[in-house]
Amino acid sequence: MKPPIAIIGGSGVKSIIKGEEKIIGTPYGPTPTLTIGQVKGREAIYLPRHGEGHTAPPHKVNYRANIWGLKNLGVERIVATNAVGAIDTTLSPGEIVIPSDLIDFTKSRRGTFYDGSPVTHIDVSEPYCPTLRHAIASAGSDNKKNLRNDIVMACTEGPRYETPAEIRMLKTLGGGIVGMTGAPEAFLAREQEICYASISFISNMAAGLQRTLSAKEVEEKGRETGQILNKILIEAIGKIPDTREGCSCGRALAQAQLNKPEVKEQTC
Repeated sequence: MKPPIAIIGGSGVKSIIKGEEKIIGTPYGPTPTLTIGQVKGREAIYLPRHGEGHTAPPHKVNYRANIWGLKNLGVERIVATNAVGAIDTTLSPGEIVIPSDLIDFTKSRRGTFYDGSPVTHIDVSEPYCPTLRHAIASAGSDNKKNLRNDIVMACTEGPRYETPAEIRMLKTLGGGIVGMTGAPEAFLAREQEICYASISFISNMAAGLQRTLSAKEVEEKGRETGQILNKILIEAIGKIPDTREGCSCGRALAQAQLNKPEVKEQTC
């Protein structure tokens, strides 16, 4: 049986998965209500990142519970969605992009499962799974969308929007888009050896690149883009290979842990 694929996103994504609903208890607290169903003949799980009704702000999302709960259900692949602002002025609201790298400017979030022994340093030279990114790009082509896949995402703490000076700084560092939900989600997935990639829709230009920033405007642009985003998600799930031979995500811990206790063989 194929392992389930998870989608983490906003309320508009839920419409593509219908089925059993459940909450998973974890050492970090309960997950939001998960929906478990079928997409393209494969078991798929929808996780509302901000909870039902979008009640958790980005800096208060229980990212560890979310990732741990999906791992507990056997998930090996996660496709996440994010609403982002455009720093790169060649982008415009309504476009959909595939991040290739990630800058983490969050401050207060619990960003690891490894607070003690064994000391663990995961490699994030390629923070987004190349196999999943390819599946998303291919799905975009099927929907007549040429998705930019060379974009660096900058993740900020929120819940406020960034200042124009912060956006200029992020642009200098190479950021092309900015959002509040990319980290530590991607890093926690890697610590659990789960393939992870993101599909991001541009809801606005970043601070200083348009007159004002409105949460209502972001929500409305998300609804406009939602239909095509969901089509791409559905096609991408159908294109994900059954095996994980094309990436190293599933072996992330192999060389990452220091002073790991040896498992001694028991003798009778």
